[in-house]
Parts: sequence; C-alpha cells; structure tokens
Amino acid sequence: MTAVATVLDKELKRQVTVDGVDYTVAVNPEGFRLTGKGKRTPEVELRWRDLLSGEAAMAVALNASLAKKQAAARPPTEEPPDKTSRRVPKKRAR
Repeated sequence: MTAVATVLDKELKRQVTVDGVDYTVAVNPEGFRLTGKGKRTPEVELRWRDLLSGEAAMAVALNASLAKKQAAARPPTEEPPDKTSRRVPKKRAR
C-alpha cells in the first residue's frame, strides 16, 4: 500500500499559538503567510521558490534589519492629554 500526498491546489488556513500569541498560517501553491490573529498584514511571507533557492534566509534577515531601523527611527509615543480638561460646555436650547 502506497501513501500519496494530497496536491495543494488551494489555500489552507490554520491557527497556531507561539509563545502565547495566536497566528493564522495560510499555505497555498505559491508559498505561505504567517499573520497575527485579527491582523491583515502578514508578519512573514515566503514563496516556495525563494525558500528552495536560499533567498528566503536573506529576505528574513533583511526584513528583520529594516524592522529594527524603523523601530529606532520612531519617536517615543506621547500619551494623549486628559480629555476631561478640554470639555466644552453644551449650549442649552432656549
């Protein structure tokens, strides 16, 4: 008896938890995406061709490097001022 693998002809989605954080993994004939649960932008996206050619490792390293630079370039976020102090009294109808 010979086992035959199922051909991947359409997208397959599954949920995975890594270090307590939920992600959606989407596998399709072109590659795969790893997206934070409830997010729209993939955190990792790799094509099978890039993975096999070795370019995937270079792409991951480049993306990590760019993410570090972007995080360092962002100014620290300031907390919004207290909204209660800026309330304008409502006008009464006469």
